Amino acid sequence: MDIRSAAEANATTERTTMERTSERELVVTRTIDGPAHIVYEAWTQPELLQRWWVPKASGISLLSCEVDARVGGTYRFVFAVDPSTTMAFYGRYLEVTPPSRLVWTNEEGDGEAVVTTLTLAEDDGRTRLVLHDLYPSKDALDGAIASESTGAMPEQLDQLDALLVELGASPPRA
Repeated sequence: MDIRSAAEANATTERTTMERTSERELVVTRTIDGPAHIVYEAWTQPELLQRWWVPKASGISLLSCEVDARVGGTYRFVFAVDPSTTMAFYGRYLEVTPPSRLVWTNEEGDGEAVVTTLTLAEDDGRTRLVLHDLYPSKDALDGAIASESTGAMPEQLDQLDALLVELGASPPRA
């Protein structure tokens, strides 16, 4: 890793915290530079979500993004891992309270679902985002951490911040 990317990684790490709070729970916290209603829209509007969700460093492409953000509604993301391999992530919304709370399942076809709760609390034009993942078992969370699938969130949230600047919803960071 060169000096510039190391500095960028440190800035990201300092802004985003990830903590395993129990055998089955992982909590990500970040303050986003923008109002809660725009942050909420970025999580629920497909045309916005597809602009920030996939970490650029992953080399993965988002082929489709379907979101029906209402109680009982579903979402489905299809990614191209390489030219011949795709993978899908999907689930359903359990709770939808604009602009402060979303609860959804992550049903990746391998049994029991992870339940994710997103809360957004605005203070003076900035939004404190807390993402709480409840895994079906300790082994499921251990596996997610070992596969490094949980490690992309800091980069994703950096991309969300950049999108909000692009939309004019927040000032550029110095």
